[in-house]
Amino acid sequence: FIKDVRATFLFQLGEAATLTCALPKELSSKAIYWYKQNIGETLKLILALYKNTPPEYGPEFSNSRFNVNNDKNFSNLMILKTIQEDEGIYHCGITEWINAEWSGTYLLRTSNYSVQPIESNPLHPGDTATLQCSVLSDSQNKTCPGVNNVFWFRAGSNKSHPNIIYTDGNRTDQCEKRSDHQKRCVYQLSKNVSSSDAGTYYCAVATCGEILLGNGTTVELGMILFYLLPFILNYVNIKIIHICLKSSSSQSKLCLCVLIITQTEADINYAALNFSERKTRGRRKREFTETSVYS
Repeated sequence: FIKDVRATFLFQLGEAATLTCALPKELSSKAIYWYKQNIGETLKLILALYKNTPPEYGPEFSNSRFNVNNDKNFSNLMILKTIQEDEGIYHCGITEWINAEWSGTYLLRTSNYSVQPIESNPLHPGDTATLQCSVLSDSQNKTCPGVNNVFWFRAGSNKSHPNIIYTDGNRTDQCEKRSDHQKRCVYQLSKNVSSSDAGTYYCAVATCGEILLGNGTTVELGMILFYLLPFILNYVNIKIIHICLKSSSSQSKLCLCVLIITQTEADINYAALNFSERKTRGRRKREFTETSVYS
């Protein structure tokens, strides 16, 4: 019987990749076949592995990049060093005397790309944050001509959808050749951080007919309350007034403790008044009550 493509395997350029094919519990087959299929093209034989014989490779493949080993339960196809052209569907076919089992795995290249802040220290309102995304290419000869288009997105901390905050403009990009087969380009965005800038930032680079989007970087603001307190006090005035009045007739004091909170942007005033009476001197004891009034 035939099985559909059942899994997707992600790989990065230059890394090794291992594709696995489950074998029947009792394998009496004469051969195991591995094929590669590009989108819109026919199957190409990678290798055929007959029982107790070395693998036989197809015309476009060799043991310099592809290897295979089997155990009781699995057949493992190993790509020693992946390149861009390795992306595609890999089929594993097992032939029995009567039936044939067929399974496929889609080998998908991930972008060698990441977005990360240079600074690791907590950010505070007023700080300058520098975000950086790096794009790696497997070969300098395969880089596309022209300038890459760069887009920066931000998703708020309330899990809202990302919004574009910056595109192209006066961006800073630096490219360096890391090896004979790899080139690294860096794009940076610097911005002053405010209290509303917390969230996850993404960088998207349009190049070679595709858009590369990396994992986001979360920007958190630390000690926000401490830094926002002066701004809060600009809008709210708090006053505590303690007033004592001495009565000449009763030889007692009338004390008022007034707490006034005023919001300057709106006509809202709160006042808490506390009245207490105390006898200054005398031989007779009197009980005095306290009264609080709020308005």
